[in-house]
Amino acid sequence: MRQPPLTDDEQQVLEDKGTERPFSGRFLSLDDQGTYCCRRCQSPLFRSEHKFESGCGWPSFDDEIAGAVCRETDADGRRTEILCAQCGGHLGHVFEGEGLTAKNLRHCVNALSMSFAPSAEAGEQWAVFGGGCFWCLEALFQRLQGVSSVTSGYAGGEQERADYRSVCAGDSGHIEVIRIGFDPAIISFGQLLELFFDCHDPTSWDQQGADKGSQYRSAIFCQDDTQRQIAQQQITALEQLGRGRIVTELRGNEPFYPAEAEHQNYFNQHSNQPYCHWNIKPKLAALMAKYSDRVRPEGDA
Repeated sequence: MRQPPLTDDEQQVLEDKGTERPFSGRFLSLDDQGTYCCRRCQSPLFRSEHKFESGCGWPSFDDEIAGAVCRETDADGRRTEILCAQCGGHLGHVFEGEGLTAKNLRHCVNALSMSFAPSAEAGEQWAVFGGGCFWCLEALFQRLQGVSSVTSGYAGGEQERADYRSVCAGDSGHIEVIRIGFDPAIISFGQLLELFFDCHDPTSWDQQGADKGSQYRSAIFCQDDTQRQIAQQQITALEQLGRGRIVTELRGNEPFYPAEAEHQNYFNQHSNQPYCHWNIKPKLAALMAKYSDRVRPEGDA
């Protein structure tokens, strides 16, 4: 799989030995099975079973894949730096003797140094998210590797009221949602949730920015018990990390009704509209930089 080029922030960490701000990076709430790899050269570094929550604000691992990581003493002689053994990219630091796990070891790693490869069988699955205007969500998730389709639509109400005018009135029972087709061998449901919880305010009830009403409620329409369990785990982790009380509803696999044709692929066709220019473009730029390892390279279908 082709990887997008490193962002400036990734280069600053991997090549200039920088450190991202605590609690600002990714993977803190991710609990999916898979392998954490070097963002620069994609060499496997840590397995998901090595990961634990240390409370430090950076992803932590109490072991490494044999031969994947090398160590060097910092110039100040006080800390031990860890680097990718394949390309020499700076990962973070390793600490011993803290007693946080049975292995008594903590690899403290910058999220910007890593990408994640899920361990799952290939085959299309579905996710349905509501988190404000579906134009915004659609534009973000369309750009992810492993996502085969994103459809804007409605869920939660009756079929006869699944139209834009009724939903915008706020009393249809429907929520504006997107339905995502994805390959879990390329991007996991947990990784989709990471972006979902990052791209809207999951602590806000029935409002996202200027969009107010029950039609903009934060909701996950879980397709099965596994998705519900993964979503609940991430919600619990986010609350423990200090994100506040997450009000995102976990609902069942309710019928999905596609929105009208003029609401599909909206941002890509109307990117110069004021709403897209002021509301979607800044969010898209910030999040696509943060999730650069998941972004589909230009030219890929």
